[in-house]
Amino acid sequence: MAALEQQLERYAELIVKVGVNVQQHQEVFITASIEMASLARLVAGKAYEAGAKNVHVDWVDEALSRLKYEKAEDEVFNVFPEWETAKRNDFVKRGAAFISIVSSSPDLLKGIDSKRIGSYQKASGLGLREFRRAIQSDKVSWTVVAAASKAWAAKVFPDATADESVSKLWSAIFDSVRLQAPDPVQAWKDHNANLHSKVDILNERHYRKLHYRAPGTDLTIELHDKHLWVGASSTNVDGIPFMANMPTEEVFTVPLKEGVKGYVSSTKPLSYGGNIIDRFKVTFENGRIVKTEAEEGQAILQQLVDSDEGSHYLGEIALVPHESPISQSGVLFYNTLFDENASNHLAIGSGYAFNVEGGKSMSPEELEKHGVNSSITHVDFMIGSADMDIDGIRPDGTVEPIFRKGNWAF
Repeated sequence: MAALEQQLERYAELIVKVGVNVQQHQEVFITASIEMASLARLVAGKAYEAGAKNVHVDWVDEALSRLKYEKAEDEVFNVFPEWETAKRNDFVKRGAAFISIVSSSPDLLKGIDSKRIGSYQKASGLGLREFRRAIQSDKVSWTVVAAASKAWAAKVFPDATADESVSKLWSAIFDSVRLQAPDPVQAWKDHNANLHSKVDILNERHYRKLHYRAPGTDLTIELHDKHLWVGASSTNVDGIPFMANMPTEEVFTVPLKEGVKGYVSSTKPLSYGGNIIDRFKVTFENGRIVKTEAEEGQAILQQLVDSDEGSHYLGEIALVPHESPISQSGVLFYNTLFDENASNHLAIGSGYAFNVEGGKSMSPEELEKHGVNSSITHVDFMIGSADMDIDGIRPDGTVEPIFRKGNWAF
């Protein structure tokens, strides 16, 4: 146990120093489950040591969340509390750093009426629209990290005992964030530089289209002439660098909203709304999703697509090699933070403002004119495999390989 506590303390320090890069006199907003209280306290302590003037923790109780979906009146799921909206928006205005510690069970809401889940996802999306825009335009520093809960660990390692599964999941998390390196902070600097080298090449080549081919996939995605690839670290409005996801292995950009055509098949399960969506195929015409087919979770998938008009379009395309460390670990996490970093993926819903030249200072209307999709949701799903080839098509029609057999071709 002493060894785990030591690792958790190093992890907390990494979250504060590399994840959100807490500055002197800055406020910090942490979201965590009550099961992860010990880690949340460690992160809060490291934040104060880094100079934070105040740390607020927003606690989540999964047992109560499940109980609410089982017992509450239907109308509850159509409303997102105004005070919840105001709280987050107020912290944004004060320049807080946001840390989300995810640990929920992938099956938390299994068996719950999908209409209730869909209604609340829509209500919360509307209530947090302004907050999401601040996050997606890097107005504040933010990071998403993970913690090994008992229920999640049991899903990932079903053949292990309860204690063994939690221990194995913690080890997998620590490996994924390079905590085992002699100097984790330097390891992240090196990783950041490597991802930025791919970003630089893609931005220099300035492809007009990408063409994906794999079993069950034949998809063409157009890119705006002012699109930007980004990866690893970001920079907030005050010029402070931060790492939005830990782990991260992706480089990504925004598709032209109406420039997606063809079909694509998932290669990993998607954990969404406390349920699993698996073995699904999505078909596009003029950018819009016109058909969904899922062997598991079809109703949940369709409700995701029907969240609003923007959720019928894509907001992100991301490239991750099949040989990435998380993919090579062979662990299926049933958690998008990890599984998206083991696979090429796409996101249904809103796009990021910073994926367009000058986008951080654009209004929502200006972003729409640049083909950046707007939606109350943003959900990644995994499509990569060792069989995937991706071509880049330049404005003059020149075709160049980007991925071959699931890995970088350059």
